[in-house]
Amino acid sequence: MFREVLRKVCVEDLKHVVVAEAADGAKAVDLVTKHSPDLVLLDLHLPNLDGFSIIEALRKTAARDLHILVLSSHCDEYTVFRAERLRVQGFVDKNTNTVATLKAAITAVADGQAWFSEAFLRVKKARLRDPQSFDKLLTERERIVLALIGEPMTDIEIAERLTIASETVEKHRFNILRKLGLESTAELARYAREHGFTLAARKGAGGALLP
Repeated sequence: MFREVLRKVCVEDLKHVVVAEAADGAKAVDLVTKHSPDLVLLDLHLPNLDGFSIIEALRKTAARDLHILVLSSHCDEYTVFRAERLRVQGFVDKNTNTVATLKAAITAVADGQAWFSEAFLRVKKARLRDPQSFDKLLTERERIVLALIGEPMTDIEIAERLTIASETVEKHRFNILRKLGLESTAELARYAREHGFTLAARKGAGGALLP
């Protein structure tokens, strides 16, 4: 239903041509590679392959300079951080933005301009001002481990996922606790959920639209 709304906005209102639609992440990568669209409208929470993994895959291909407009109901610290790192051209917050705003965002990004929602910019600004924000305290590997702790997963499960020793996971867990000033794994899991680390989950619902 959401993709039907997007198609109507793109085709009827903005006069774009939609070359393909995808209901899961793996299919989205295949279709982008096949059609080389000018713009991808991408939900972050997709089955099989999440939106961030799609962007990472595309950035390694001939589509690395592709314009990507993210559409998400998640606009927390880690989501915003990852979107920044992957150099997306725009971000629409589905919880607060309207269809009129969506049209403005599509038009801007299609024209080569950046467009980010007020919620995105507010979260980004707050994180940059916070001297204790996770991106200033944790290494990339520690952020990955924190996301898996938030699933929640045990040390053994995390070790198997990352192909490392469980003792190494235990050391990462200890360091994350110390750096964040937390005292227990339960607090770590809650921190991961509250700051958006668990969006790295593999299951979801949504779709990608490629105008």
